Amino acid sequence: MKEYWTALASLMGALAFLQGVLHAVFPTELRAAVARLLGRVTRAFSPYCYFDVTEMDGMSTNEIYDAVQLYLSSTAAPAAGARLSLSRPLNASSFTFGLAASDRVVDSFRGAAVTWEHVVAPRQGQGFSWRPLPEEKRRFTLRIRRGDRDKLLPAYLDHILAAAVDIRRRSQDRLLYTNARGGAMDTRGLPWDPVPFKHPSTFDTLAMDPASKAAIMADLRDFADGSAFYERTGRAWKRGYLLYGPPGTGKSSMIAAMANYLGYDVYDLELTEVGSNAELRKLLMKTTSKSIIVIEDIDCSVDLTNRVAAPPAPKPRPNIDGTINQDGGTGAGRSITLSGLLNFTDGLWSCCGAERIFVFTTNHVEKLDPALLRSGRMDMHIFMSYCSFPALRILLKNYIGFQGDELDHPSDSDDGAAVMQGLEEWIDSAEITPADVSEVLIKNRRNGKKEAMRELLDLLKARAEKRRRNSCTVAVTAKEGGDNEEEEEKRALESPKEGKEQAGIDSCRDGQDEEAEAKKQV
Repeated sequence: MKEYWTALASLMGALAFLQGVLHAVFPTELRAAVARLLGRVTRAFSPYCYFDVTEMDGMSTNEIYDAVQLYLSSTAAPAAGARLSLSRPLNASSFTFGLAASDRVVDSFRGAAVTWEHVVAPRQGQGFSWRPLPEEKRRFTLRIRRGDRDKLLPAYLDHILAAAVDIRRRSQDRLLYTNARGGAMDTRGLPWDPVPFKHPSTFDTLAMDPASKAAIMADLRDFADGSAFYERTGRAWKRGYLLYGPPGTGKSSMIAAMANYLGYDVYDLELTEVGSNAELRKLLMKTTSKSIIVIEDIDCSVDLTNRVAAPPAPKPRPNIDGTINQDGGTGAGRSITLSGLLNFTDGLWSCCGAERIFVFTTNHVEKLDPALLRSGRMDMHIFMSYCSFPALRILLKNYIGFQGDELDHPSDSDDGAAVMQGLEEWIDSAEITPADVSEVLIKNRRNGKKEAMRELLDLLKARAEKRRRNSCTVAVTAKEGGDNEEEEEKRALESPKEGKEQAGIDSCRDGQDEEAEAKKQV
């Protein structure tokens, strides 16, 4: 054993002596050239090709590096044996996984296997800089087979960028924007004031007919996945929805459900705070893609029914850029017109962004100008009706925990079956909104399921009876009005005849009086 360690020490000493001789005889430049040559020879016979994605591109951040990091967070999370780093970005609603230093993960695209390796190395000492660089150099190394290069690049990188955008949008909190009063701008120079959007409404909790909800969800999904379709057909990637119906039927909840379903931000546009068509156009330019632009109560926000008459001149107000329009008090261009709103939804300026949804709401669709309702501006008209029995089932499940099997087979006694049958019988004739049903269920949710349902049934019967009495009163009034009209018509027809007879009697009397006067004179 002693001889073995002696021989090993002698070999190590000989190698150190040989290394010293090589460093003394061969200069550094020659050794580097030989190393590069050996690397090229090795890569020439290797079946793989390598691509480095560095964190820094000069003095700026490499966009592809961030995209790969986000993309691998969804790929590396379920990988067995991988050492992962855990983080949560600012304004994010979920955690993000990432590869640790010098770890690998395998991915596949179009049937080809790829390998990602995260390489971290210390950065050499740097001199003075106005923008100091990170202490470590980070990069992702992509290894693919040479035969798969044309199949993977650049399609694989485009797939990673698109997936990273989707992950970033879904992990971040959604925002609700509203236009600032008078066109004022915030600290970032934007005319929109954002707040976190936390509305819990979803299509599962929305009280609506299931078939209608399924049709709306399918239309939204086709729109979100229709980039290639809109590009092939030459159409702008946008879509318009009109929500109309009585108050309290869930139009705002529908908008929130659409935003939560697609993961879009919401822009609530208040038209009364917009001074001109130019200001409206600037607001549109400051919206982002993948967003829902909402104009609620379009029929009563501003007067858009008169196309001819000139609107009154409003008071001077600041523009979005902070300047004040001095028009000499004429008010020219200082009000929103129907043409300006139509260009906002379907003009050239509406195509400056992609993947936008315009949603208009109204309680009186008959008051809207027909130009607003045509296809291309409002592609889908959704009637938010009174509460139906399928919608009532959803509300009962949401508020008092009544499950579907309990609705189909009421549990304990015949009393429960009678209550359910009464709800189904009276719900259509009562014409009650989901908001009114929700209010009754909220008030009685602590009294038990049966008591809440009985209270709701009593309300439905009272409303149905009231509507029946009102309809009877209207019918009687209409009948009496019709009888009165018939009597007036008869009187009108008889009055000329009576007038003629009276005129004949008067003329005869006048003739007799004149004859008697003549005899007296003779």
